Parts: sequence; C-alpha cells; structure tokens
Amino acid sequence: MAKLRFIVVGSGWRSLFYWRIAQALPERFELCAMLCRTEEKAEKMHREYGVPVSTSAEQCAALHPDLVVVAVNKASIAAVSTEWLARGFAVLSETPAALEEDALRALWQLHQQGAKLQVAEQYWLYPTLAKRLAAVRSGALGTPQFTRLSVAHGYHAVSLARQFLNAGQQPVRVTGRSWTEKIIETDSRWGAVHNGALVEKTLQQHTLEFAGGGTAFLDFNGVQYHSYLRSTHTSVQGERGELFDDTLRCLDAVGEPVCRLLTPLPDPLAAAAAQAGLNEDETAIACFLDRMQGYLAGGAEVYPLADALQDAYLALLMERALAAGQPLESTPQPWNTAEE
Repeated sequence: MAKLRFIVVGSGWRSLFYWRIAQALPERFELCAMLCRTEEKAEKMHREYGVPVSTSAEQCAALHPDLVVVAVNKASIAAVSTEWLARGFAVLSETPAALEEDALRALWQLHQQGAKLQVAEQYWLYPTLAKRLAAVRSGALGTPQFTRLSVAHGYHAVSLARQFLNAGQQPVRVTGRSWTEKIIETDSRWGAVHNGALVEKTLQQHTLEFAGGGTAFLDFNGVQYHSYLRSTHTSVQGERGELFDDTLRCLDAVGEPVCRLLTPLPDPLAAAAAQAGLNEDETAIACFLDRMQGYLAGGAEVYPLADALQDAYLALLMERALAAGQPLESTPQPWNTAEE
C-alpha cells in the first residue's frame, strides 16, 4: 500500500502528534509540510522538532497531498476546514468539527455535496477502549442499559457513550452539574510536574438519557488527562453482565457466571505504533489515518461525519444544560436522517 501523504495546517500541541506518527511509521505516512501562521513559528517548529514547515498555503497545496489535516484552534477549525475543502482537498479535522450549530449544519451540507471530510474522533480506537467496545458489541452483556464513563470530556465522552450503548443518533435528554475541587498538579502535556501547585479544577457530571432506554453517566475532570493522582474508568451494564475497565463478568453459553480479563485486540498497526514508542492517543490517531486510505479510495467513512457532528452537537447541549441548571432535550438535526 502506498504511504499516505498529508500536510498539517496548524502548529499547536496536537499538530505534533501527526509529526511523531509520520516519524514512527515512515513506511505508512509522510508529513509533507506543517503550515504555520508566522515565519517565527515555522522557524521554531523546524528548529525544535525538525518538522518540514511552510507559511504558504499555495506552496502546501502544490505538494499535492492526499489529505489535509486541520489542527488549528477550536474556534477556527470549521472555517479552515471549509477553506481547504473549497480548494478540492480531502480534509481530516481535529475535534470538534465546529463550535456552533450553524457551522455544523454547513459542514454537513458540504458533505452532502460531495466534500470529503472526516473528523479525527479517535477515542474508540484507543487500544484499551477498543477491546472494551469489542466485548460489549460481542453481546456478552446482552443489551447495554447503563454506562458510567470517566474517560474523557465533551464530544469524546458522547462518542463513547453512544457506542457503548449502541444508541446511534437517538433523541436524548441531558442534565448536568459541576463542582470545584482542589488537586495538586503532578503532570502536564509537556511532562511530569514536580512540587506542583495546589490548583482548582472543575468536575463535571452529565446524564444522557436516550430515547431507546440506554442511560450514560459521564463524570470527568479535565485534570484526568494529565495526572498521577486521578485515574479513568469505564463501566457498562446489561442484563447478562457487566464490564468494569478490563474485567468482564457475564454468563457463558450454558448460563453460568464467568469472570475474565480482556486482552488486547490483534491489531498489527496498533502493535507497531506502540513498539515505535507512540502513546495510546497517537496510536489511535495512527489507526485513524491508516483507515483514511480506504475512505479516500472511495470506501466507507472511518468515523461517519454524521456521528462526529452529533457528538459536537450533544457536547454543546451538555454545556447549555450545565449553565441552565435544568434538563434539556435534543432536537432533530439534518444529519440525523443519515443514520442507517
């Protein structure tokens, strides 16, 4: 298979994930250039990381990449994605696809008109989460009824909840509460923090009640992404059993209770990524990029845009429910009609 050639628009923290992936798996991926806003930033990225850089969109377009990765700030993602789609390129945007409902609808309209757009929702491809999803999808729990997730925030949590409950794009009732908690900083995006300060962080809890009967309890504090003092957890319950992190309790074929530990799924690319030193987030993105090859060749979407837009929409609804202090109901969106 020919390697996937792409450019990255943006030079923030997440843009470097794509550079490390290309460096770790050069037989599969090639980062042709990183498009930076200023010469100063371009020089810094090249000097510190060795990234091929440019400040010219025209120069980047002339490289004829297979794909444009949009990894700019959240407020600009929709506009920049639209710009590159208008140039005729396939786009993989970072999450969320947009921060406003009108922008989400505009992206859906472009997609309906043939624009090749995907959103890099990668949590379902985390090796630890992929094996848990596979266990639930195997039917071991029967019909998933409840999930309690303390894994990720907003749209990422929504994506996982909908998948664990097989909820699709059902109407949903959202409630939310928040608290302030104090915690000592021990880690960060850039590495361990020693003798960290005592800081205040916000703990958010949301309940998503889907029309089909499944309920998700979402519990997360942003510090959990980088902390040695807070862990993450996954729980799913059905009439035939329960999944708690990597422990599966269920009934076997003859109706006897069994308990077993989940093992990693046999994914050669994920194994190669881990062996090359990529972390779980980078491994999941590498798996997403690899699947983009099929999509660009006319195959199925990697993560349906309708799902990515629904995740972003429900994340907005979660924020509003939190601010309003009362339950809110989802309303039909244009992409809902695309559900199979």
